[in-house]
Amino acid sequence: MLSHIVVSVTDFDRAMGFYTPLMKALGIDPRFVDAERPWAGWQSSPDPRPLFVIQRTYNQQPHHPGNGQMTAFLASTREVVDQGYAVALANGGVCEGKPGLRPEYHANYYGAYFRDPDGNKLCIACHQAE
Repeated sequence: MLSHIVVSVTDFDRAMGFYTPLMKALGIDPRFVDAERPWAGWQSSPDPRPLFVIQRTYNQQPHHPGNGQMTAFLASTREVVDQGYAVALANGGVCEGKPGLRPEYHANYYGAYFRDPDGNKLCIACHQAE
């Protein structure tokens, strides 16, 4: 369904310090990093899509995180949700909802919510029963 998601950042090095360990904890492989542009992308395996990209705003205007916009990463287990959340907070993320069941979505929905250092809202969600 999705080709790619782009999240803008103001400080590329700071963003890499946040997203590199987060993606590693989630098992998402890097696809490219170009500090000259600057932008970086990660992809799920084994397929090359969807692609998650961070970059400065394309029009070079100031970054503003969206209200109501969120990117959610799929986790294979609840443990991956917990680990990813811990890594995010340890690398500058801000809590928007601790890991836990959210039965209002469905009986097995286990998710964690946080913002990156630029204020972009992110989620890690597992849909599997324990």
